[in-house]
Amino acid sequence: MKFIDEAIITVQSGDGGRGCVSFRREKFIPRGGPDGGDGGKGADVVLRTTLRKRTLQHFQFKRQFKAKNGAGGQGKKKTGKTGKDLIIEIPPGTLISDAETGQTLKDLTKPGETFIAAKGGRGGQGNSRFKTSTHRSPRFSQPGEPGETLILKLDLKLLADVGIIGLPNAGKSTLISSISSANPKIGNYPFTTLSPNLGVVQTPWGEPFVVADIPGLIEGAHKGAGLGIKFLRHIERTRILVHLIDVLSIDLDNPLKVYNTINKELAMYSKGLAEKPQIVVLNKLDLSGAHESANTFKSAAQDKKVLLISAINGTGIDELKSQIVKLLDNHSGVKG
Repeated sequence: MKFIDEAIITVQSGDGGRGCVSFRREKFIPRGGPDGGDGGKGADVVLRTTLRKRTLQHFQFKRQFKAKNGAGGQGKKKTGKTGKDLIIEIPPGTLISDAETGQTLKDLTKPGETFIAAKGGRGGQGNSRFKTSTHRSPRFSQPGEPGETLILKLDLKLLADVGIIGLPNAGKSTLISSISSANPKIGNYPFTTLSPNLGVVQTPWGEPFVVADIPGLIEGAHKGAGLGIKFLRHIERTRILVHLIDVLSIDLDNPLKVYNTINKELAMYSKGLAEKPQIVVLNKLDLSGAHESANTFKSAAQDKKVLLISAINGTGIDELKSQIVKLLDNHSGVKG
């Protein structure tokens, strides 16, 4: 299924019901007076997060949402029925903004959170409300207030503890499949991963954590090159990053080139993104010539701790998971 992480929808809350013009007419009660009831309130449009939704895919097929109107008032001062709120389900991690102004309205990050996107109109007052000592038989009432209409932009940002970043073919999908129960498609060509894969990692050292492999970033990603900004936004939610590097992609004359390319893109997109804690990992240690490249990189990156792994055969995976748990424990604040 294609990963849908952005949608534009139009929501309209219900109109308030009209107030009633009515007079009491009962035997033996002459001139009973006005008894028109108020109109009911129009229904709200409510966005609610649920784990049943993982993408914004369902908005491809339905983009217009109209809530019910409130019912009109009735005689005997009966208030019209309030419209039943329209609930629109969205996945946790959805940022809601006004599509016309760009203003952020709400950031829903947890399951079960709600946001009233459009409030229903107030019901109009019935004629019984307008009776006074000098005006005992008002023959008018109020119309209900109209509902609100808004065009909303929904942006889904993945909620993950750990984001695996790196150039295409660094082995991100292989790594996530080796440390979690996720089963991403794996192939040896650019942009194998067209949508982020999520996996839950169980360890004996602490609470499980969620890891996401972020599709291949390339130079110019912050301007939209490759898969670009579409997936850079997902890394903003993560607490730490695993910077995965194909050990055979290291230039022996400029060993930090690959590493610096990704970090430059992070910094150009967001200062906060570039400052997230990172674990530097050299992958594909099982290949011929890997150790020479790894030693060259480690010599050039003397101020950084570098882990060596082979995602394909499991070498170094336990140490990596242990380091991730330790770093998460040291940065246990709010994600993003």
